[in-house]
Amino acid sequence: MRGVLFDGRHLQVVDDLEVREPEAGEVLVAISAAGLCHSDLSVVDGTIPFPVPVVLGHEGAGVVEAVGEGVTHVGPGDHVALSTLANCGACADCDRGRPTMCRKAIGRPRKPFSRGGERVFQFASNSAFAQRTVVKAVQAVRIPKDIPLTSAALIGCGVLTGVGAVLNRARVDLGDSVLVIGTGGIGLNVIQGARIAGASRIVAVDANPAKEAVARQFGASDFLTSVEGVRELLPYGVDHAFECVGRVELVRAAIDLLDRHGQAVLLGTPAAGAEASFVVSSMFLDKSVLGCRYGSSRPQRDIPRYAELYRQGRLLLDELVTETYPIEDFEKAVGDAEAGRVARGVLTF
Repeated sequence: MRGVLFDGRHLQVVDDLEVREPEAGEVLVAISAAGLCHSDLSVVDGTIPFPVPVVLGHEGAGVVEAVGEGVTHVGPGDHVALSTLANCGACADCDRGRPTMCRKAIGRPRKPFSRGGERVFQFASNSAFAQRTVVKAVQAVRIPKDIPLTSAALIGCGVLTGVGAVLNRARVDLGDSVLVIGTGGIGLNVIQGARIAGASRIVAVDANPAKEAVARQFGASDFLTSVEGVRELLPYGVDHAFECVGRVELVRAAIDLLDRHGQAVLLGTPAAGAEASFVVSSMFLDKSVLGCRYGSSRPQRDIPRYAELYRQGRLLLDELVTETYPIEDFEKAVGDAEAGRVARGVLTF
């Protein structure tokens, strides 16, 4: 079968991958669509260290082909969106409703694939850039069949991360002010999360002025090409600042632009050893700096919730899909993503 493989030096579409059958508590999914996220490219450039060879992709949706023993919540023929959380469901963090913190799911990559007799790693417990993948049952979330799978694919990472950061981690309240630095796939979902939460002012910042129209479409009330102009709009600062780029100088800007009792939420992915600084005394006005993994999500709860918001017209999914690409055009999809020409490119099988 076809898939996108990174061997540590070369990134290529191959057609000789194999995937094993699902074991107990697992689901075999035929992938229909998968979003190309910068996290996938971060594996290639070394920003995210990951063992190789690995099948990339982590934002996908498809149709269940088979289930292992004990799986009852989905069955063959069901449409599912996939999360990256292969959480155990039984540890203290899972029991507290914090599956993103499950210690049994982080840093333990599996090898359900093989190529030429060599076992191949699975990226983010998912590997959606393959015609078929095997995931833990908890990762497969049934969705209504009237949601296009090209749109549903984006729920599994971009929506869970961006909207989840607003609703679950920052808990933006009605009337709050929000700053969103970076309007790529994650930033746009932060913007629409803030709109859904009822924020009164949503300021989007992106160096590319061509991003203004889509930022406003998703809910931005203001658009700037530099953080330097934020104080002109909101002299006291903002209640919530989301850094969605992963640059330390923008992390500092997010912190510096907080109002009293404000929160800076870090979503961008800098280099693993990157360090940021801030004025410590500025934090004594009840300000906070919050890390956020995967939108502090609970996918079995959140994905159906977001699917319903989409069906109500409140959550934009179709509009996130700038372009679709057959898997054979993977290189073009990468080029468009790196050039900032797409909010999200979606690969199809």
